[in-house]
This record gives sequence, C-alpha cells and structure tokens, in this order.
Amino acid sequence: MIRNRGGRIEAGAIHPIREGVPIHGEVVSLKPRPDCPVLCDVEVKYAPARPQADADYSPRAPAPLAATARRKGPAQVATDTYRDNWDSIWSQPKKKNQALN
Repeated sequence: MIRNRGGRIEAGAIHPIREGVPIHGEVVSLKPRPDCPVLCDVEVKYAPARPQADADYSPRAPAPLAATARRKGPAQVATDTYRDNWDSIWSQPKKKNQALN
C-alpha cells in the first residue's frame, strides 16, 4: 500500500490481525471512499510508542544492535562465585602414581 501521511508518501504492507501473532507497526482501520473505493481513509487504532530522540522513526526499522548482541553463542555469564566453583571442581591437582582403574 501507499500512504500519504502529513505530506509524506510512505510504502507499507497491510496484514490482518491474528490471535497469538505479534503486531509489527500500527493497527489501522481502512474506510473506502464512496467516490473511489480503491482509496481509503486510514484511522489509526494503535501506534507503538515513538522514541523521543529519533524524529524519523519507522515502526518496521530494525533496532540497533548492542555491542554484546553481535557476539555468537550463549550469553557470557561468569561471576566471581561461578569462577570459584569452577576452580574448586576442575582445578584439582593431579595425584602422582594414581591408578587408572
């Protein structure tokens, strides 16, 4: 769809709302015009909160990644307690002349 909002032309997609499916962007109601049914007046029912610092906000724009989010793999969680316990379990000195069985 093409939308004229406040003198700006925007392109977007319209999807029906389904239960259990996340909403991306605005929830709108379309009312066809009597003289031209392919043109609709848009009534916004719900709009996500706009960030205060970003004047050119687009609800479909990806959020910037934090520095830690760029890393692959699981979260790196290592507290002092975790390290102490790791050392107490895995850092046992090897005994000399220990039988294998």
